[in-house]
Amino acid sequence: MSRSWRSWISTSGATGSRSSRSSRPAVRRPTSASFNVWPVQPISRGLTLLFAIAGGAAVGNLYWAQPLLDFIADDLHASTAVAGWLVTATQVGYASGILLIVPLGDVLDRRRLVPVMLLCAAVALTACALAPSFGTLLVAITALGVTTVAGQILTPLAGDLADDAHRGRVVGTVVSGLLVGILISRTISGLVASVAGWRAIFGVAAVVAVVLAALLYRSIPTLPPKTQLPYPALIKSVFTAIARERTVRWTLALGSTGFACFTMFWTSLTFLLSAPPYEYPVSVIGLFGLAGLAGALAAQRAGWLHDRGLGIAAMGVTWTVTLVSFVVAGVGRNSVVLVLVAVVLLDVAIQGGNILNQTRMLSVSDELRSRLNTVFVTGNFIGGAIGSAAAAVLWNAGGWTAICVAGVTASVFALVVWVLGRSGPLRTSP
Repeated sequence: MSRSWRSWISTSGATGSRSSRSSRPAVRRPTSASFNVWPVQPISRGLTLLFAIAGGAAVGNLYWAQPLLDFIADDLHASTAVAGWLVTATQVGYASGILLIVPLGDVLDRRRLVPVMLLCAAVALTACALAPSFGTLLVAITALGVTTVAGQILTPLAGDLADDAHRGRVVGTVVSGLLVGILISRTISGLVASVAGWRAIFGVAAVVAVVLAALLYRSIPTLPPKTQLPYPALIKSVFTAIARERTVRWTLALGSTGFACFTMFWTSLTFLLSAPPYEYPVSVIGLFGLAGLAGALAAQRAGWLHDRGLGIAAMGVTWTVTLVSFVVAGVGRNSVVLVLVAVVLLDVAIQGGNILNQTRMLSVSDELRSRLNTVFVTGNFIGGAIGSAAAAVLWNAGGWTAICVAGVTASVFALVVWVLGRSGPLRTSP
């Protein structure tokens, strides 16, 4: 980034005008011996809700195109197979943004960083809406993936602004917003496109991003940078944290295993429901995703359990429920009711466990919180990719039964990790 841009975005506000200082939420400055940055007033419910909405809107940018591939292919004279690269490009861009941009939350003023990323996403969304060719759209949507990381900057920021007694609840609420954004973005995209065409949803999302950027700039308190590391050292420290912190490694093992189970189940569920005896159309299969709302609720309650010192015990429960969900899915493969029960159980368990893991990860170090979130989300991405790939292989090898056996096996592995780690490696001071 340019020196002037970095200077603007990292300004803590102490050099601002008297009027801007008086209207800005005040935050106690850290001492030289500590990087703990706590607000004079704990984060309010209103600001927590705004974080959740903004995070959901930001992550929704990743999924606008998914249900519109046929529309886009027809309009831009591309094949459906080629149009599928839009989804891949968005995810690759997002993974790059997680690794290269989210760690900046530890060295820059997030009151400015978050709005800047939302405005960059708005520019990319506008480019998507106006794209005259498929190639232009592919470049624009890749840029959208890179810049739509505001939600992953807001999550550790919420952890910074919350006090120890409420960090799990606050982080759980923000992540619940991200989950809801993922769930409803495809539905909203399809509805808007059916009325106004596929370009409209990108235009609407651009306007929403600008509005949220303005609201967050006015609402986020100014926090001093936690460290003054140069950028190369900052990125290197992401990997150093994995090597140095045992809790990070054990939490990564549980988190990536959870997302591998999650993506393996959902990828293969499409195969199951589209084949006899169900033979459901894609529109009906998509409705099963609404069960994910239960997972969003579970995420918030899981944060509450963490705040009460029950996080590690609850992790054992989530993996037991995950194991049960795969058993129910295997036994009830020919019963839509039992399959739906398995969907709800799995979603509640995985999303609840995700919050317990993420809150534990963010509690390892105040100074490294944004970088730890980068580690956590990247680990989940890798686990999810492995799960998706395994689903295709297992389905070809043994169908739904093979999927469920693999899910039970992964759950047993995670329970072993939990048993071995609950008295040591998985424990960390909030």
